[in-house]
Amino acid sequence: MSGLAAVLAGRHTPGVHRWESTLDVADVQHAVEHAGWTFGYLDGAGVEDRAEVLRAIGSSLAFPAHYGANLDALNDCLRDLPGPTVLLWEAWSGFARGAQADFARVIGVLRERDPGDPSLEVLLRGPGPEDVVPLLE
Repeated sequence: MSGLAAVLAGRHTPGVHRWESTLDVADVQHAVEHAGWTFGYLDGAGVEDRAEVLRAIGSSLAFPAHYGANLDALNDCLRDLPGPTVLLWEAWSGFARGAQADFARVIGVLRERDPGDPSLEVLLRGPGPEDVVPLLE
């Protein structure tokens, strides 16, 4: 968990990363929340188109009911997060491989943070294309 620990401690810049941890989700959640960050979990198995992914992200991060499940609404809701947040996204590769352009757009919104925005770390866990985002080590 050293890479995630460095993010949580402010020694590594948050962003979107592949993550090769085998920790249980509950253990990751505990570590994240113990560090004072909010935790969201997305099980991406079978979630393979942009609309489904956007709805799943909204649900995972407890976005408000008015969330429009589009890229602009995603961007707006990420800016309104209550504080630093970690999103653990498992089984992401179906979307990444099946809808490459949409995956790139969603990842672009997830990684695009302005200086005043709450920190966001997205952990893509599980097998998938290795060239789409860097590995968090």
